[in-house]
Amino acid sequence: MASNVPISGGKSSEFTAPTPQNTPLNNAPLTREALSRPTVGTIGEEGEETAAQDSAAAALQANPALAGLIQNKLSGLVGRSSGYIESLPPHIKRRVEGLKGVHVDHTKIEAEFQKEILELEKKYAERYRPLYQRRAAIVQGQAEPSEEEVKAGEASAKDDDDDDDEEADGEEKQSLASAPVPADAEKGIPEFWLTALKNHVALSELITERDEEALRALIDIRMSYLPGSQAGFKLEFEFDSARNTFFKNKILTKTYFYQDEVGFSGDLVYDHAEGDKIEWLEDKDLTHRIETKKQRNKNTNQTRTVKRSVPVESFFNFFTPPKPPKAGADDEEEEEADFEELDERLELDYQIGEDLKDRIIPHSILYFTGEATAYEMDDDDFEDEFDEDDEDEDDEDEDGQQRPANMAVSAGSQADQQECKQQ
Repeated sequence: MASNVPISGGKSSEFTAPTPQNTPLNNAPLTREALSRPTVGTIGEEGEETAAQDSAAAALQANPALAGLIQNKLSGLVGRSSGYIESLPPHIKRRVEGLKGVHVDHTKIEAEFQKEILELEKKYAERYRPLYQRRAAIVQGQAEPSEEEVKAGEASAKDDDDDDDEEADGEEKQSLASAPVPADAEKGIPEFWLTALKNHVALSELITERDEEALRALIDIRMSYLPGSQAGFKLEFEFDSARNTFFKNKILTKTYFYQDEVGFSGDLVYDHAEGDKIEWLEDKDLTHRIETKKQRNKNTNQTRTVKRSVPVESFFNFFTPPKPPKAGADDEEEEEADFEELDERLELDYQIGEDLKDRIIPHSILYFTGEATAYEMDDDDFEDEFDEDDEDEDDEDEDGQQRPANMAVSAGSQADQQECKQQ
């Protein structure tokens, strides 16, 4: 429902030239890739053009001041009119303003559309709730799955399987539906949520070895929509107090708020997030480490021990989200890099929240088994392969010879290659 904010590191290096109507909305990149994009030329020109482009890129890399000057010049053009609209005659300008008025009505309908989608999501969230409660009971050892549930799971796995294992073993797998459960068997599924989180690419990067011990006490993750007209959702992380030796909180929550207006694409826009304050037990704060230093007095030659708390990377920083900059704040040039870093952190924080809501919580069993990664094929991979196919087709037209096109790798075969393992 909400628009997914792309992670800055994954932005395309493609750029669009200014239209007659506007200058570009984004800064023009000064990367080597952008400067050395191939152009269509004759065979004799290609070598000279490539050398010239590489030389220009190398010159910019060797002269940061020049690159910065060009970048600042381009940045000054961002959002600035090219003068085309202003040059139109009054009767054309009047029509342009009229179209803007039509678009205002379009925006109002988009807002109503998003509100109805939100209400529909809330309705189905209530239908999902009993299933999530049943899942929690099995994971926590409060109940055992029924024979019907086990058979349904086995049938689903069989439908997704290519029967390679059966052909290799020469025999069909035995059903576990009627398998007895020993009286002294361990209850539930140990480390269910820790394993599921670690099988998510972005979250696995946030979880440190120190975090894992605390996350072993994580017994459930839930999502609920905010009540009333406020658009947003709340994530709840429930911990087993008997096994949690790091903090007092039984439940840690994080709430994501959306803006009232819809964005340019018609989707809800992320506003900010709020997280619970973690009540760490003594010397158990996973988001900080204690540095101990000895200081010597130059006059008395006496020493003293000084301790200071130093922030460290941790999954639990997730509950202390970055705060968006206030509107109208003065942005100094030297602070530009800090704002870019903050923007990336905000995007990552928002994306992880959306993935927890839309992927991990609904499909946690598939993340636990590792099967979910087979369905997380990047669309860019398919686009690249289709581009290669198009190039092959172009070659066919030029050469007059037919060559087989490269086939895109299916999700199933990709999964076989990766063979996701449980963490």
